[in-house]
Amino acid sequence: MSGVDLWWVVAEKKDFFVIAGPCVMESYDLMEQVALTCADVCRRLGVTYIFKSSYDKANRTSISSFRGPGIKKGLQWLAKVKEKFSIPVLTDVHSPREAMEAAAVADVLQIPAFLCRQTDLVVAAARTGRIVNIKKGQFLAPWDVRNVVEKITVVGNKKILLTERGTCFGYNTLIVDMCSIPVMRQLGYPVVFDATHSVQKPGGMGGCSGGNREFVPYLARAAVAAGADGVFLEVHPDPDQALCDGPNSWPLREFERLLVELVSIFSLVRDLQTEKGGKELGAESRS
Repeated sequence: MSGVDLWWVVAEKKDFFVIAGPCVMESYDLMEQVALTCADVCRRLGVTYIFKSSYDKANRTSISSFRGPGIKKGLQWLAKVKEKFSIPVLTDVHSPREAMEAAAVADVLQIPAFLCRQTDLVVAAARTGRIVNIKKGQFLAPWDVRNVVEKITVVGNKKILLTERGTCFGYNTLIVDMCSIPVMRQLGYPVVFDATHSVQKPGGMGGCSGGNREFVPYLARAAVAAGADGVFLEVHPDPDQALCDGPNSWPLREFERLLVELVSIFSLVRDLQTEKGGKELGAESRS
């Protein structure tokens, strides 16, 4: 699926979609295993699938934390996954130069939450013409995402995804305000719910982040019921052994079960909106 086709599916056709993959590129074999399983599940359920993984996790808690293979090898691995499974791929970018390099492979460039207000980075990602996924910073109100959107549209790119990933609540704790989903949908772009980072406890284990993955299904179901267009999940075959974000990652073996539930909720919500003439918050700006 090309980037153009992907945007039509998620923004015009408005199909449910899932962004899923390991937090960081631990190895090519891991990427292939996750992509194979997730792509197969999504194909059988009729869900649009975008593979995600990061070649560099630049915001790790500790200086000694594993960050990934780096951009050169990481993009090579990402290109192999994309070609082998014929799926669109997403990765984080951290600088304007990275945005240009990653755009040669990635269908979606993701702006990390901590960097969502970095103008030069956001504009550089927008200028590549790729879909840009903005992770809403934990410090940012949903209505303030409008300013980030403007930095993308001002250069002529209107292929934007907005991702809710929780808000700072207290020490090492995040909380999700589901009202942010309809608020951001009013901006006229698909809204994604990051169900795994939303249960993260940043720095909660001293030298690394903790998390409560048991709450992932509850928040994911609530977000889809609130109108989320897609869901973001970090998945791993063995989360307890993951080199990054293990405590909040969802087990690969449980991916299908959760997705079946989310597809059912999405279909129900869409049917209800159709009955009401599509007058949910954000409908007019998205029509």
